[in-house]
Amino acid sequence: MNPTGTPIPHDIPLPLPAPEPLLVFLLIVSFLAHILFVNLMLGGVLLTFVFELMGLKRPAYDRLALEIAKTVTVNKSMAVVLGVAPLLLLNVLYTVYFYTANALTGVAWILVIPLVSIAFLLIYLHKYAWSVLQAKKGLHLFIIGLAMAILLFIPLVFLANVNLMLFPDRWLQVKGFFSALMLPNVWPRYFHFLGASLAVTSLFLVGYLKRSAYDFSERLPGLSRPDLLKRLYTVALAVTGAQFLVGPLVFFTLPSHGFSWPMVVTIFCGVACALPAMYWLWREIEGQPERVGRYFSRIALALSLTVVLMAWGRHSYRTEALASHQTAMKEKTERYLALSEEARILSAEEQAVAQAEGASIDGGLAFQRACAACHHDTQRRVGPPLSEIRDAYPNDPDGIVSWAKAPGRKRDDYPAMPPMMLPAEELKAIADFILNPSQQGGAP
Repeated sequence: MNPTGTPIPHDIPLPLPAPEPLLVFLLIVSFLAHILFVNLMLGGVLLTFVFELMGLKRPAYDRLALEIAKTVTVNKSMAVVLGVAPLLLLNVLYTVYFYTANALTGVAWILVIPLVSIAFLLIYLHKYAWSVLQAKKGLHLFIIGLAMAILLFIPLVFLANVNLMLFPDRWLQVKGFFSALMLPNVWPRYFHFLGASLAVTSLFLVGYLKRSAYDFSERLPGLSRPDLLKRLYTVALAVTGAQFLVGPLVFFTLPSHGFSWPMVVTIFCGVACALPAMYWLWREIEGQPERVGRYFSRIALALSLTVVLMAWGRHSYRTEALASHQTAMKEKTERYLALSEEARILSAEEQAVAQAEGASIDGGLAFQRACAACHHDTQRRVGPPLSEIRDAYPNDPDGIVSWAKAPGRKRDDYPAMPPMMLPAEELKAIADFILNPSQQGGAP
């Protein structure tokens, strides 16, 4: 921990499997591909629910809801498959930050997999029970409503984790998932994400429904293609316009230490690309019905550039925000490796001589080699300080040894300790050193 109270763990001293710039590039590209289908999945569920509700009064909208529901299951599968790469790359590039955030959000993070599984099963049930539950619309709407509620909750977990990754100075302030939700940037980013999901899905449906190969009159009798496309364009325009209100909240709730001129310029270039897209959206809405769709490619290209620039801007912010902490962590890792090397200077020959002479194991040296990475005499590290251990085990070295062999988790504010796979004599020497550090060498 540095003087400002920010935890500074040492890093995992393992080489990256590929050059870092390549891994960063792959992270951004794979994340954009993943988040596109996440947006389409969530936006599809939201619009399915809305149009099915409208279908209670006008059956044509119920058929539209079914058409959208058919796309949701496909986009869901793509989101899952494309989510593997960014998750692995995040683990590789930001290992300590990623796992620290996961630990701090605790149960909520563990629940993501079962919640996702339940939501996906509900989506399939809703789609394939459409005809069976036609006479029980209340139950059918409840199924998709429950899936929607779960899918609206899951992004909060990911956004809480992302924020915790970026701001190590807040790790000691967070007391679980709901505490992490109170960080300033979480909710603005959440509403920005929801807006993006609706805008992307609306434009996707415009492209999907305006195709000449799509038999609109056969599949959606009772609806007008131009009117429906204009309605979807209206949703996209309204949500994109709202992003100009939510975006500044996202921007100004970020801590200032992550700002840089390249990041600011990139973000504003993204905003600039969105402006012509909004103009073309308006032209589509106000234009002649027979010409609806003529600006679709321009709109899609402009908003795609906006998304790419925003993603690059977020990466620039992340790089700047973590730069000083990563430097401090690198320095601490180097000190840790140096201490580890010093702890191993006792050669095999010297150990053999010591054993031959019946010399006892140096508990202080053994502690440095096996325990100093996680424990300090008076300061909190990954585990509690030795002063607390002495209070918990007064004159009880055997108790410390038993705990080290089969540890668990006594306190919520510390991670579980792994078992120590060391000889009993060495564990006993370490326990004696912990209880009487002044009587041996190698004090931490």
